[in-house]
Amino acid sequence: MDWFPLWNSLRIAAISSVLVFFTGIAAAYYAARLPRMIKGVLDVALTLPLVLPPTVVGYFLLLLFGSKRPLGMALESIGVKFVMTWYGGIVAAAVVSFPLLYRTARGAFEAFDETLAQAGQTLGLSNTYIFWHIRMPACQQGIFAGVVLAFARALGEYGATSMLIGYTPGRTATISTTVYQLWRTGDDLHAFYWVLVNLAISATVLLAVNLLERKQRRGGRRL
Repeated sequence: MDWFPLWNSLRIAAISSVLVFFTGIAAAYYAARLPRMIKGVLDVALTLPLVLPPTVVGYFLLLLFGSKRPLGMALESIGVKFVMTWYGGIVAAAVVSFPLLYRTARGAFEAFDETLAQAGQTLGLSNTYIFWHIRMPACQQGIFAGVVLAFARALGEYGATSMLIGYTPGRTATISTTVYQLWRTGDDLHAFYWVLVNLAISATVLLAVNLLERKQRRGGRRL
């Protein structure tokens, strides 16, 4: 059994989760501090990939990074190509999983007690120190839940990924695209094997989220 789809799915999900972690937290932090009207407009723009069909997201990515598009041609001129390459899957996975982390992190930041940050400022602490040593630890459980959900979404991504990078065995194949291709060619047995692999990973992720929520509830009761 060729395990490349598993390896490829895991590296795409892991790298995209790292990208989403930093971009999602930055967007959530600044969005939480904006006026309500501006924040509402920004929320719509940043959350749109969550409600759009994944194939539509993939279509927009093709319009952006296609070899005949200005940005796509500019990137290819410096040796960067996102269409039909495994690292194009990172872009697709990051786009569709970004809203999950963004919304979760924004909720955590909005629930943060700002008096803690103000106390740090009175002690002469920098905003950077306050963010990483006070704000982030206080919001870490909510942010961690967002990271786990974003990773799970990226791992199971099919629509945008299949549109942007297609299916090439040993190069761009992921678990989701492999299941579809095996089913399409009548190889139900191996397709079922990959379904079981995906189920096992998804169940593990959901278990981690449930354990985290239970820990949060226990912590709330102690307070």
